[in-house]
Amino acid sequence: MKVDKPWGYENRWAITDKYLGKILHINAGHRLSLQYHEVKDETIYVLEGSLLLEIGPHHEYADIETGIKMILSKGQSQHIRPGLIHRYSADKGDVTLIEVSTAEIDDVVRLQDDYKRVKQ
Repeated sequence: MKVDKPWGYENRWAITDKYLGKILHINAGHRLSLQYHEVKDETIYVLEGSLLLEIGPHHEYADIETGIKMILSKGQSQHIRPGLIHRYSADKGDVTLIEVSTAEIDDVVRLQDDYKRVKQ
């Protein structure tokens, strides 16, 4: 199932009560929300392009500036555990990645969003 997003789109290729599989396509110059998940546990794998990943800290320690930025290239992966603040950005051109996760599809807490989707 293709779902259009303001940053690109996602193809949800596996939706069960135990896990979720998606392919995310992030358009050049765009990024997802700065966010974390209460329960959802996910791992990403870069299929094409270069992903700028902002990661950390855990949301309980968000007043501590300990987050890092890293570039993930084709073939690299990263585990995102529940509570860990993160953001995915297209680094140089479009980027495509696979995301596999637990089934909590709507478990997202947005801290910042370029598309005004943060609930006040």
